[in-house]
Amino acid sequence: MAENDAPFFIEDTDEGEISSDVAGIGNLLATTHIPLRADGSLETGDIRTQSIATLESLKNSLEKAGSSLADVIHLTIYLTDMAERPAFNEVYCAYFKKPYPVRCAVGVAALADPGMRVEVTALAARRAR
Repeated sequence: MAENDAPFFIEDTDEGEISSDVAGIGNLLATTHIPLRADGSLETGDIRTQSIATLESLKNSLEKAGSSLADVIHLTIYLTDMAERPAFNEVYCAYFKKPYPVRCAVGVAALADPGMRVEVTALAARRAR
C-alpha cells in the first residue's frame, strides 16, 4: 500500500469520544456530525436550530482536515421525522450551492440521544496540502 493510500484519522478532541472526527484515505474524507454547539454540548432545539449546529460542525471539521463544504461529494441525512425534511432543506441550501452534493435522506426511529433530530454523514475531497 502506497503511503498516500494508508487510512488516516483526525481524532476528536473530546477525550470521551469513541469515534474519530474525520477519517480519510488519499484525498477522500469521511465524517459524521450531530447537532453540537460550539462548546461541544448537544443542541436540542427545533430542526432548524439542530440543522444549523450540525452543518456548522461539519463545516468546521472539514476545514480542519483541509477541505470545505464546497468539496462535499456525498451527504447522507438521518432525520427522526421525515416531515421535517423541508425545514432541513432550507438550512441545507444556505450551506450548499449548485452543483449540490449527491445526497440521501433516511428516516430513522431514533438517533444516539433522544433529543437529536438530525445527523449527517459526508464524503468530501481533501485539497492537496
